[in-house]
Order: sequence, then structure tokens, then C-alpha cells
Amino acid sequence: MTAIALFDPDCRRCQRLDTFLCEVKSKYPDYHARPVAPFGDANASLLIVGLAPGMHGANASGRPFTGDYAGLLLYEALFEFGFSNRPTSESLADDLQLNNCRITNAVKCLPPQNKPATDEIQRCNAFLAAELATLPSQAVILALGTVAHQAVLKACGLKASFAAFAHNASHVLPNGLTLVDSYHTSRYNVQTKRLTKPLFTEVFLTIEKLLPSS
Repeated sequence: MTAIALFDPDCRRCQRLDTFLCEVKSKYPDYHARPVAPFGDANASLLIVGLAPGMHGANASGRPFTGDYAGLLLYEALFEFGFSNRPTSESLADDLQLNNCRITNAVKCLPPQNKPATDEIQRCNAFLAAELATLPSQAVILALGTVAHQAVLKACGLKASFAAFAHNASHVLPNGLTLVDSYHTSRYNVQTKRLTKPLFTEVFLTIEKLLPSS
């Protein structure tokens, strides 16, 4: 059986997304506007899973959570907890490096209105499953939002009922990995204070305790 790749830069499996990306590329010729690859340490013990690339963020820059509001709180926390060499992620030319951390998305392509369809999430799930299979034992997965949480469970062959999403909740999975939940770092969540810096810091304190000592 042929192993599934972690990422396909030329993937066009979802017709709606492919059509939309072609339209975006026509409107914004300088944008990446293709599937966005995972970013970070190939041997990471922390995998962060977001929803999908943002229109003027990852879809433009080609790097997860880069160039948009959703990345501000995330990259600041990664820097403060020693997972990166910079507190911001602005472009592919900023020399940002992640240490023991990798960032990916449940859906690798920008969806219209930032809302992937159920079948698109399912179709992209094989890439996430392949990525989870590369994680070392006792690794931690941080799911940003309910969709990412459910995508991780599906990628592990688990039903959604296995674990309910809750901010700063941790769930030990049958494969030995631990899933930690957080509200997404979206502009809406931050500006409505559903997610604040102290609340997000608590999530990383939880992750810090769960990660195996180096």
C-alpha cells in the first residue's frame, strides 16, 4: 500500500476550493493561493493544528498563521515558551524558525468565507493523519478550535464523541498522543475576549507540563 504524503503542493482534490483559489490568484497575483504546507520542526513534539489558511494571511504568504491577526497571539506565545526565535511571523523572508514545534491546518487550502465544507475537511484528513503518524511518542497536539479538534480525532480513527472540545482541556488518545484544546486565535475570539492572553498562556502552561523532558 502506498503511503500517503504529509502534503501535496499541487493538490486539487476539492473542486470548490480549487476554483476559489484560482479566482483569488487572479485577483491577487502575488498571493500564494495554493495549498499551504505545514511549517516548523520536522521532529517536533508539539503539533499545532489550525482550521485553514486565512485569505490575507497564510493564503497570501504561504506559511500558516503568517501575515494575519490570528498569528499575533500564537507566535507571541511560541516565542515566550521557547518554541520560536521570533515573537512575530510576517513573511517567508523573516528568518523565523520553530523549535520542537510544527504548525499545520485541518484544511490546507483557503475556503470561501473561511468555512470549509464537511467533505473538504474529510478529504484533507488523510494528510493530517499521515502527519500525526510521524509524531514521536508522548507528543502533544494543540487544536485551535472545534473543527481542528474534531479533525484530529478523525485522523486518529476516533469518533467525535470520544472527547468533547473545551478550552484548555487535555485528552489522552489511544495512540499515546495527548490532544489539548484552545479557542482559536481568530480576530473575533480575541476582540470579544473569548480568548485572552492569560487564557492562552494557561494552555501553553498545560502543554509545557505534558511535553516529555528533553
